[in-house]
Amino acid sequence: MTMLDDILSLPGQLRWGIDLNPEPIRSSGPIVILGLGGSAMAGAVATLAASPRAPIVVHRGYALPPWAVDSGAAVIAVSYSGNTEEVLSGVDAAISARLPLAVVASGGRLGEIARERALPYVEVPGGIQPRAAVGYQAAAVAATLAAAGQIADPNRDLSEAADVLDEFLDGGRGGAVVLGRDIADGLARRTAVIYGGKGIGSTAAYRWKTQINENAKSPAFSGTIPAMTHNELEGWRPGESDGFGLIYLRDEGDHPAVARRLDLSGTVLSGVVPRVGEVRSAGTGPLARFFSLAVVGDVASVAMAEQAGIDSTEVETLEEFKVMLAKGSS
Repeated sequence: MTMLDDILSLPGQLRWGIDLNPEPIRSSGPIVILGLGGSAMAGAVATLAASPRAPIVVHRGYALPPWAVDSGAAVIAVSYSGNTEEVLSGVDAAISARLPLAVVASGGRLGEIARERALPYVEVPGGIQPRAAVGYQAAAVAATLAAAGQIADPNRDLSEAADVLDEFLDGGRGGAVVLGRDIADGLARRTAVIYGGKGIGSTAAYRWKTQINENAKSPAFSGTIPAMTHNELEGWRPGESDGFGLIYLRDEGDHPAVARRLDLSGTVLSGVVPRVGEVRSAGTGPLARFFSLAVVGDVASVAMAEQAGIDSTEVETLEEFKVMLAKGSS
């Protein structure tokens, strides 16, 4: 399968998660989601659907946040391979502290730990790149959060998101595919900078950034409104920004003041830095709105790779770096 095939499989990935019913994790305090890369993205996406009774934090690092043990946090460990070093270190810390622990993985060492300790465990289908499995992983984390009482109806959210993606992708002929390819054309010989409002828009913007990094093998950057209008806006200078291309992501749920800042920042930057495109969310629920924004970037990243004549699936530099880590190289 190609990376585009994996993108077209996203509606099915989300439907796979409908009616998942993992064992509940005890949660009376904060929840820490451990994850890196595509697994961390899945955790961040799932939290968009939550109406939390306590904070939910995605931890992209080693061990646990300093406050996790004293607060009695519940921990959800997410690693597609099941072998992510940083996640496993957090799992060790959670076990040592006797914190409630649940697991999402396709197997690996994390799957073994879950089975050995009879932990709540959602095993996702394996065999594809972690970033391409964002639908499986987000659905699994959403089900785990629902079992902890943090999401009221994940099936409704997953079903709507799958339906929206079906329409947007239409087997490779839909509007998301057309728009994604158009934006890729506009980004030729430019570095992408993607802005979105805090929450759904900025989460989707970060997904765009990482997909361009891994699929197109190109630098890309993302920013959040309103924060960007307090510092980054000043950094764009006339005559010095032609090598960049802006993409704005607009969510129907953006706070009115955020929407106004998106409008005004676009006005300020008009004529200063090329604006390549704008994408607006569709759907009612948070997962549908996120995926309707993110999938256009998924397609754009693959189209950029095609234009450059490179394989969007392989991540040779990341794999070489993992070998260096395993050997203790510097």
